[in-house]
Amino acid sequence: MLYGRAGEQAAIEALLAAARGGRSGSLVVRGEAGIGKSALLDWADEAAAGLRVLRVTGIEAEADLAFGGLVHLLWPLQDRLAALPGPQAEALRAVLDSGRTSGQDRFVTGLAVLTLLSDLGDDGPVLCLIDDAQWLDRATADAVLFATRRLAADRVAMLFGARDTGFTAPDLPELRPARLDAADAGRLLAERGLTPPSPSQIFEESAGNPLALLEFAAAQREHHVAAGPLPVGDRVLAGFRAQISALPSRTRLMMLLAAAEGRGHLPTLLGAAQALGVGLADLEQAETARLLDVTGTTITFRHPLIGTAAYQGAVLARRVSVHQALAESTSDADCRVRHLAAATTAPDERVAAEIAGSAERARARTAFSAAAGLYRQAAQLTAETGMRAARLGEAASLALAAGHGEQAAELVREAEPLTEDTKARAGMAQVRAAVEFERGDGRAAARLLVEHARSAEPADAVAMVRTGARYAWFSGDRETVRAANDALDGTDPLVRGMACLVDDDFATGLPLLAEFVGRTPSSDLVWTYSAMILGDDTTTRELASAEVARCRRDGLIGILPQVLHDLAGAQISAGLHQDAAASVAEAARISRDTGSHRRLPRLNAVMARMAAIEGDERRCQELAEATPDAGGAASTAALALLDLGLGRYQSTLDRLETVQRGPLAYTTVVITAAADQLEAAVRLGDPGRAEPAFHRFEAWATAGGQPWAQAVAARCRAILGDDEAHYLRALEIHTPGERPFERARTELLYGEWLRRARRRSDARVPLRSALEIFSRLHAKPWADRASIELEATGDSGPAAEPTAENLLDRLTPQELQVVRLAADGGTSREIAAQLFLSPRTVEHHLYRAFPKLGVRTRRELSRLDLGRVC
Repeated sequence: MLYGRAGEQAAIEALLAAARGGRSGSLVVRGEAGIGKSALLDWADEAAAGLRVLRVTGIEAEADLAFGGLVHLLWPLQDRLAALPGPQAEALRAVLDSGRTSGQDRFVTGLAVLTLLSDLGDDGPVLCLIDDAQWLDRATADAVLFATRRLAADRVAMLFGARDTGFTAPDLPELRPARLDAADAGRLLAERGLTPPSPSQIFEESAGNPLALLEFAAAQREHHVAAGPLPVGDRVLAGFRAQISALPSRTRLMMLLAAAEGRGHLPTLLGAAQALGVGLADLEQAETARLLDVTGTTITFRHPLIGTAAYQGAVLARRVSVHQALAESTSDADCRVRHLAAATTAPDERVAAEIAGSAERARARTAFSAAAGLYRQAAQLTAETGMRAARLGEAASLALAAGHGEQAAELVREAEPLTEDTKARAGMAQVRAAVEFERGDGRAAARLLVEHARSAEPADAVAMVRTGARYAWFSGDRETVRAANDALDGTDPLVRGMACLVDDDFATGLPLLAEFVGRTPSSDLVWTYSAMILGDDTTTRELASAEVARCRRDGLIGILPQVLHDLAGAQISAGLHQDAAASVAEAARISRDTGSHRRLPRLNAVMARMAAIEGDERRCQELAEATPDAGGAASTAALALLDLGLGRYQSTLDRLETVQRGPLAYTTVVITAAADQLEAAVRLGDPGRAEPAFHRFEAWATAGGQPWAQAVAARCRAILGDDEAHYLRALEIHTPGERPFERARTELLYGEWLRRARRRSDARVPLRSALEIFSRLHAKPWADRASIELEATGDSGPAAEPTAENLLDRLTPQELQVVRLAADGGTSREIAAQLFLSPRTVEHHLYRAFPKLGVRTRRELSRLDLGRVC
C-alpha cells in the first residue's frame, strides 16, 4: 500500500494508458534517496496489466562498466536481434558479447534499442522500468535516452527512477514524489507495526521521507536513539552503519563482499568468500535483520544505502583485500579489471595494462565514455611519465568521441606537462582544437592545428592543416589561413586556394579549389566545404546528398547533423525550401537526441536565409540573433536580404557595408551579397556606394565560372548601365533549377525595365515567370512586387493552380521525408533505418500524411508528382 501518492500514481497510470492506446511516453521519477521512487516503480510493475515489463536497476559498482545496464535490460531479448537491420544487430551483439566489435558511431546502439523496443511493441504494449538510473553506465544511458526520445507511436512506456544528480535528461518530463504529511506518515508507521515513543519527533526528523521515517522509528523504538541534526540521507546512512557495526565481524565481511561486488552474483561472491575464510552462513544475522535477501543465485540489499553503509564502514585494508579476492574469483575480464583497480593503491604497470585492455574492449563497442574513464584509471596507475601521458591522451580522445569536450580538455591539461614527445603533443592539440571549436573559438582551434601539424605523423599533418585552414576561414583569421599554406609549402590546392582567396586573388584561388573538388572525393566533409566556397551548388548538393546517404546506410548518426546542415544550404540555393526545412529539422532533432546542443544555433543561419527570402521578418530576426555569429556574415547577409525584399534599401546598404569591412569579407556569403548591395544602392540613386563590392563580385564570378554567379553579375551590369543586352545575357546564362530565386529576381528587374521602356507586352513574360517562381518559393514580398508590376502592364497574372508543391506544403518536415521515401518504394522498416526512427513511427507519419495528400495507399502515393525542383 502506498500512502500520499495519489497524484504520482495517476501520472504513472496515464503513462501506462497511453502505451495501451498506442502512444509512447516517458517519465523520470526523481528525488532523494528513500523518497519512494522504487516503491512507485514497483507499483507501476503491479499496475502494468497487459504490458510486457522489462526492468533494470543501475548498480553503483557498474557505473563505469561499458553497457552493464543494457546487458541486463536486453538479455531476455537476444532472440530478436536477428530481425534488426545489419549494423544495428551487430551493435547489440557487441553489447551482449564483450569480445565483439561494433562500428564507430556510438549512437547506432541507441537506434538498435529503439528498433528492438518498437518491434516488441508490435506484440503488445511494453513498460521499461529503469531504477537507480543515476548509476547507469554512460553508454547504457546514452543508448536508452536516444531510444526514449525517438519513441512515438510504438506502445512503449519508459519509466525512470533517479536521484537528483547523476542522470541528466532535461527534455524528459519529471515527477517528484511529494513528502508525506503527518497523516500519511502515521498510516505508514501503523501498517508496518511501528509505534515509536515520540512519533511527532520522528515525523519532524524524517522530513516526510518514507525510508527515513521507518528507519528512525525503528531505531527510536529499539534503541531509543534520536535522529540528530544531520541531513536526512546522512542520518539514514548513519543508522544503517550503526546496525551493521553491531553485527559479528564475519557477517560484516560478507556484507562488504556483497557491497564491493555490487551485482549480487552469488557464484563470484562465494568464490571470493572462500578465499577470505567466510561463507554464506555468515549472512544469517544480516538476513534476520532484514538488511539483505539471499536467493538461489543473488544477494540483494534491501536498499542501496545499506550496501553503501557496508562499504563505507569498512577500513581501507579490508576493502583492498575484498577487491583482490573478487578479482581472482570472477570470470568476467572487465569485472576483474574493476576490482583490480579498486585493490591497487600504488602504480602497477601490470594492472594498468589490464585496465587499458578493458578500455580497448569498451572502445571497440563504441562505449567511448567508459573507455575514457578506464584509460584515465590506467594512467593513474602508470609510473612511467611518457606512458602515463599517452594513456591520458587516449582518455582525452575518447572523452571527445563521447561528446565530453570539457572532460577531454581537462585530460589534455593533465597530460601535456608529462611528455616532451612532439607527436604526442600534436595528437593532444587535435583534441584541444576540437574542444575550442565546439566552444565557438575557431581562431584558437585553427592556430593549435596549424602550429602543431609540423610535429604530427605525416599521415595526420595534412588533415590537421586542412582542418585548421577551414576553421580559420570560417572564423575570419586570414593570417592563419596563410600560415596553413606556408606549412604545406603551397603544395596543397585546397589550402593554397583558400590562402589566395583571403587576399582576393580569385583568378588563382578558385581554379585551385575547383581542381581539389574535381578529385575523387573521400567521405571527408572538406570536399563539401570546398564546393560551398566555390559557389558550386550542384556539386555541393551531390556531395552532401551522397554523404547523407552514407551516414544513413552505415548508421553514422553522430556526424549526420553537420552533413544535413551543409545539404540544407545547397537545397535553399536550389529553391528546395521544403527539403531544406526537413534537413534542418532532422539535424536539430538528432542534435537534441544525441545531446549535441551546441550544434543547434549553427542551424539557424540556414533557416534565417530562407525566412529572409520568404519575407518572414520576425522569424528571420529571431534566427539571425540566435546564430553563433550574430552580427556576423551569414546573419547580417540574411537580414540585409530581408530588408531588400521589404524595400528598406538604406538598411540593406548599411548592413552590407559593415560586413564588407569585417573579418569575413572574403567569404562567399559576403562576396555574393554584393548583388543585394548594388540593387539597394541603385534604388537609392547612389550606385557608387556599391560599385567596389560589385567589381569584386564580378571578378569572383568570372574566375569561378559558375553560371548562376555569371548571370547575377550580368544582371548587376544591367542595372548599373541600364542596358537590355546585359539582362538578356543574364537570362541566357541562368540555367533551369539552379538558384531559381536569383533567376526570378533577374526576370523581375528585366520586367520592370521593360515596363519603364513602355514595352508592357514584352514585360509580361518575365514578370509572369518571376511571379510563378516567387510564389512557389513563398517569397511573399518579391511575389507582391512582381504582381504589382504585372498589374501595371495590364495583366493581373494567372491564378495559381494546385500543384504537387502545394500539396506538400501541408506536410510537416518529417512527414515530407517519410512520404518521399515511401513513394520511392521503401518499406517502413527501410525508411525507419534511414531516418533513425522506429518502423511504427514511420507508419504513424504515413497515416497522418495520406489524408493531407488525398491518397489512401502507398500505390496511390507513388503516382503523385513529388518533384523537388521549382
